[in-house]
Amino acid sequence: MTDQRRSLLGAYIAVTTLFFAWGFITSLVDPLVASVKGIFRLSDVEAQLAAFAFFIAYGVTSFPAARLLSRFKPVQSILLALGMMIAGCLLMLLAANIAMFPIVLLGLFVLASGITILQVAANPLSAALGDPKYSHLRLTLSQTFNSFGTFIGPLIGAHLFLKGVEVKSGAVIDAATRAHALAGIDRAYFWICGLIGLLALFFFATRAMVERAAPHTADHGRSTIRLIGEAFASRWAVIGGIAIFLYVGAEVSIGTQMALFLNSDAIWGHSNAPFAVPLLGSAMGSDGVAGVSLEEAGKAVAFYWGGAMVGRALGSALLGMVRAYRLLALFAAAAALMCLYVALVGGVDAGFVALAIGLVNSIMFPVTFTLTLERSSASEEATSGLLCTAIIGGAFVPLLVGLVSQSSSYATAFVVPMLCYVVIGLFALSAARVEPVRREDTAALGPVH
Repeated sequence: MTDQRRSLLGAYIAVTTLFFAWGFITSLVDPLVASVKGIFRLSDVEAQLAAFAFFIAYGVTSFPAARLLSRFKPVQSILLALGMMIAGCLLMLLAANIAMFPIVLLGLFVLASGITILQVAANPLSAALGDPKYSHLRLTLSQTFNSFGTFIGPLIGAHLFLKGVEVKSGAVIDAATRAHALAGIDRAYFWICGLIGLLALFFFATRAMVERAAPHTADHGRSTIRLIGEAFASRWAVIGGIAIFLYVGAEVSIGTQMALFLNSDAIWGHSNAPFAVPLLGSAMGSDGVAGVSLEEAGKAVAFYWGGAMVGRALGSALLGMVRAYRLLALFAAAAALMCLYVALVGGVDAGFVALAIGLVNSIMFPVTFTLTLERSSASEEATSGLLCTAIIGGAFVPLLVGLVSQSSSYATAFVVPMLCYVVIGLFALSAARVEPVRREDTAALGPVH
């Protein structure tokens, strides 16, 4: 292996550690939504404010992050992002110790703002750290590490946040259970704070290697307003933004309500069937009481994100054989049909179908991103900024899902993500009829969710 290839590989490994970190932190929002619903006695919509606070940060921070990246070296931006994430963790520690839900929301916003900068800065690096011919494949493969983080997050979060917590009608959380759940939140974000600090030190130590592998030329003449105007002037940047908005909204709304959905009496609340499934049953860890508790359901959510991890690994291979827009259309159709089954049929089987949606979610984000970048007439920075902003779908769609579930049922609420997937399928079919303005093998990559 030549020195140049060794340097590229080392830099790529350093950047990939960031994928894992923000995947793990983001997936903790799922058990956190269920936990705060019980701790603070919230409605479905109020509990979803946790997801709103986290994902609205993308709308506020994305374009400033793109501007930051145009002015400074990527490593400098990444270190700033990690610093903001540490500040967000400290706010979460404060919130857990004084038991104030508004501080939880503030901490999640600051934490997500750092993650937004991290994504905008880290992903263009991934585009430069290897043969550009394999852009779709490399980003999807990198997302496997991101998905590994999202798989572990709910397992740990459910254990720390949900032990003894119940949210069904008539359930009351005693002071000891509430204190235990708050202490779990405190422990989780204390260790995350320390790990982010170690990651920042690691990235600082490898900064020279990364900067040699991906040299950066600062652009001091492009304002945030100019980037926004440039992005909205591109029809395909806007279309891609809508698709990203709906995809992230669907993915997050399913994930954040999954524990509540599985725990409901209409699905797994009175069933022991999940415990008979190898690996799933072991991970959930039956407490010996008939039916699936909220903590057990929260651990099962890991398999929703684990499906995305497996799907991304398989998708990396499929993208080498199938055109990206065709695979996206196929996966979006499958996800829509699965949501329709959950909404119309329900029952124990619907729980397994809902978890399997993660498998077909797998390639949607990176493929939608790269299809948009190939067809956008705006610059890569402007397009990436708009697409990052569109991740606020994770803030708004869950609120709509919360409203539907609150007025009907958790199963019926799957109609909302079903409609999102239908539009994503139409986006894929539209992309098939439009020639890229950038060659597929040179399209820069955007952020990973």
